[in-house]
Amino acid sequence: MHPVWKRVFHRLHRALLISKRHQSGYAEHTPTCTSTKTTSRKPRLLVSRLYQPSNLRDVGQDSRLSGEMTCKSQRLMHQAGLIHPFSPGCYVYLPATVRSMEKLMRVIDQEMQGIGGQKLDMPSLCSADLWRTSERWDLMGKELFRLKDRHGADYCLGPTHEEAVTTLVAHQATLSYRQLPLLLYQITRKFRDEPKPKFGLLRGREFYMKDMYSFDVSEEAAQQTYGSVCQAYIQLFTRLGLRCVQVQADTGNIGGTLSHEFQLPTDVGEDRLLLCGNCSFSANVETLSSGTTHCPQCKTGALVESKGIEVGHTFYLGKKYSSVFKATFSNPQNKPSVTEMGCYGLGVSRILAAAIEVLSTDEGIRWPGLIAPYQICVLPPKKGSKVEGAAVLAEELVDSLGEDFPHLRGEIVLDDRTQMTIGKRLKDASRLGYPYVIVVGEAALQNPPTFEVICQQTAETLFLSKDGLLDLLGKVETV
Repeated sequence: MHPVWKRVFHRLHRALLISKRHQSGYAEHTPTCTSTKTTSRKPRLLVSRLYQPSNLRDVGQDSRLSGEMTCKSQRLMHQAGLIHPFSPGCYVYLPATVRSMEKLMRVIDQEMQGIGGQKLDMPSLCSADLWRTSERWDLMGKELFRLKDRHGADYCLGPTHEEAVTTLVAHQATLSYRQLPLLLYQITRKFRDEPKPKFGLLRGREFYMKDMYSFDVSEEAAQQTYGSVCQAYIQLFTRLGLRCVQVQADTGNIGGTLSHEFQLPTDVGEDRLLLCGNCSFSANVETLSSGTTHCPQCKTGALVESKGIEVGHTFYLGKKYSSVFKATFSNPQNKPSVTEMGCYGLGVSRILAAAIEVLSTDEGIRWPGLIAPYQICVLPPKKGSKVEGAAVLAEELVDSLGEDFPHLRGEIVLDDRTQMTIGKRLKDASRLGYPYVIVVGEAALQNPPTFEVICQQTAETLFLSKDGLLDLLGKVETV
């Protein structure tokens, strides 16, 4: 017998006694069953203790907020108490969202470090001198948040860090060709003065972004690095279970000679894409001549228009920044050579919202499994019901699963709001999007016990034995 169930069945026996006494009218005299291990266990995660204030979640009572609910992800995240508007284009990320964001960042770290990326952290406050040197101080226009310090010096809140990172590398006078390629990245808050922030986290003034910068010895080497980063992006979205399209794109005010966007196709997207049904060609409509209807790659396929949300962008920069800031390395002849650069962005908070947009139902959030705030929610019966004794079994199940499946520690919450019906708590669980919801009810008190498991990502409801439940949860992947 699995060690989980040796303990669970001991609790089950006590639960059956409590249930029988309740039916005989003696439930009020039955002491709560406690474990001798309780003092050494970590406290259970209880839904009643999670910070999701009802006054923040009740969007429908605030006409100002409800009038701004312009897309599904924004509405669902407000209703679930995941974000709260602070000022136009700026949001408070509430605890469940922070958990999800941290998981997403860990997945990004794995993929970026898997291709040799090294993580750093650069200041958000950037000197205007750097931006004037690259001639982007004026080019960026009103999108750049600008400010002066007490001495009258100009600064900006960085929307991107090409100038800063190239200056950093330029200061390393001993950089050798043997140290290249060099891939430096960060995941930080970025700022952009959007004229009309909308769609919640999809288009804001303050947001999280992963920005990576590569330095290579030659154009050929830089192109190889560019390809490896693009492949890592595809791998990232595959792990998240998101269909992503890599499309040709304009270089915009970043510059360079080659650019691709990574788009999640959806009707709420602001970008117009043209996809060939005959080959792999895809492009942002802004990169093609007006009226183009046939594929420029295979020459025969018809181009079909779609909408998408841009969640990533890559640029081959060449020597645009490295020549200006003199970011050089010592070549094999021990002579200084200018590095070839690339830059690669991922909209971290945008990925989170876009995933909710494309995966969710109209009534409830559906997360990519890896980055759900919590993996499992256990629902005990309503207090005062005929099967109230199963509540002890639910508590023991939560404790035992955390002990015997280390990867699930901190991933299981117990919905202890037993003054509410199972139906109301199931509705909340659906809205919050726990991948697995386990209902511990009358069937769990039978011999053998059966558990109702709602798999919200597949919309399946399973009735599993003890072994079936363990097999299912043992395969849950976490990060």
